[in-house]
Amino acid sequence: MLGAFKRWIGARRDGPDGRALVGWARDKEFVAKRVRDGDGLVVEGHSHQQPWRMEWGNPQRGYILERELRIRMELGLPASLQMLLTSRELAEQLEADAFAIFTQDMQTRIDSSMPEEMRWLTMFPKAQIAPMKSLRTRFVAVASAAAPLNHWLEGEFAQQLEAASRTWLSPDTPLVLMTLRGRLYLRLEALQPTPAMLDGVLGIFEAAVHGAITAAESLGAPSGWHTTGSTAWQSHLPSELPPDLQSGDDPTGDAPRGAERG
Repeated sequence: MLGAFKRWIGARRDGPDGRALVGWARDKEFVAKRVRDGDGLVVEGHSHQQPWRMEWGNPQRGYILERELRIRMELGLPASLQMLLTSRELAEQLEADAFAIFTQDMQTRIDSSMPEEMRWLTMFPKAQIAPMKSLRTRFVAVASAAAPLNHWLEGEFAQQLEAASRTWLSPDTPLVLMTLRGRLYLRLEALQPTPAMLDGVLGIFEAAVHGAITAAESLGAPSGWHTTGSTAWQSHLPSELPPDLQSGDDPTGDAPRGAERG
């Protein structure tokens, strides 16, 4: 079984190779599994006593052209906490796409069928806050309210972004972090993940988790709010889901269509 798994993750000589991701997960003592009926990988771990799920596979967003690395974590955040950080080049692309939709379709209002990333960049003002001063040429941040966004971005989160910008994260790489429906999401284009990249991605994500906790507390959320999230992020793979969910569709309706999903 192990031999077959190794052959599968390195099967295509010129295609995506998951061996580095599997080796990284093993070294970190995380659980790595293959997505059934797909060519993706799933890695599961914990942060702040809560489970997170990392997936690497076909993109679920149109702005990612190659393989997508994504992490999501159920935090039970207040529904009003809507915050988004993207790489600047991606933000400019999404804003241009939104403008094209408005002008071509003669729309006068924001279409709810657009992905949240596009809608929020159109709806919310861009952040002009101290933690982003050294990062404004690389990233764009927006939110429904400025105060929690400031708490989210300050400290270690900004430091992790700055460190990534100096090493493994190039300016043209699509990167998205957002809080939506109580969860924290990270999306990144990653054709061939390396251990250094994976360490950096997880560092950014965990810092964003801590910042989101601080942001929620700034809104007056109770101190134990982050332990009350649903169990949707416990270790469920497609083969363990009920038959009506084995297609991979997210029952909350917030996950876009894609080749494989949690």
